[in-house]
Amino acid sequence: MMKCTLEIEPSRSYWQLCGSVDGSVTNEKAFEESVFGSKTYLRVQRLLADMRHRYDAYPFALAVLGKCSPIELSDRALICHWHTQLADPIYRKFTGEYLVERYYGPAGNVDNDMVSRWIELTVPDRWQIPTRNKIASKMLTSALTAGIIGSNRNPRPIHFPRVSDFAVTYLMYLLREIEYKGTAISNPYLTSVGLDQEEAIRRFRAIRELGFSRQGDLIHFDWKHNSMMEWARSEGILSESALRSAT
Repeated sequence: MMKCTLEIEPSRSYWQLCGSVDGSVTNEKAFEESVFGSKTYLRVQRLLADMRHRYDAYPFALAVLGKCSPIELSDRALICHWHTQLADPIYRKFTGEYLVERYYGPAGNVDNDMVSRWIELTVPDRWQIPTRNKIASKMLTSALTAGIIGSNRNPRPIHFPRVSDFAVTYLMYLLREIEYKGTAISNPYLTSVGLDQEEAIRRFRAIRELGFSRQGDLIHFDWKHNSMMEWARSEGILSESALRSAT
């Protein structure tokens, strides 16, 4: 988070690149082909390192992202947000816990100084003040991009973004195949976008691909598809070229 925010456009470029090549993407290839636009070699190196950390750990998801038809900007922002949460535990705690607590507090807002102090309380004595302030600024910028922060001026109002059924379904098929903190109906990825336990249940019930049901304290997912790729293929999410290559 010190060097990169959500990086929506670089992420999309990385998805597309990974979907079109076999094997790993080298720094030299990304630089020579201007995968991220007109960036210096050092910046390309930094972006690739972050992209690998955020997406390569979930190859099944990266395979889908690399072959999807164009994804709405708001959905791309949320996908980048969730993958950044997975990769960065401080950002995950910041968006999944701290901002949620502030949202339901008396003021419902946050500012840079508050976040910098929160970082020091969360990881004491790890960074000097200038570094903490830089991280705080980057995290607030990322939250703004994800639609969780409503302004880039202090005090910054906190609100929750619109989360489409596509985004919810992507997240749940992602979480289905990994280990994570929390439960299927209560975790920092859902709460960070305003889906507390009851709201998450309400949304799940309306999405047939999840096959969600609840009886008292018992919850059950009768997944319509066996994998994220099968979901993407069955629901017409993959691009025409991806579908042709699969047949």
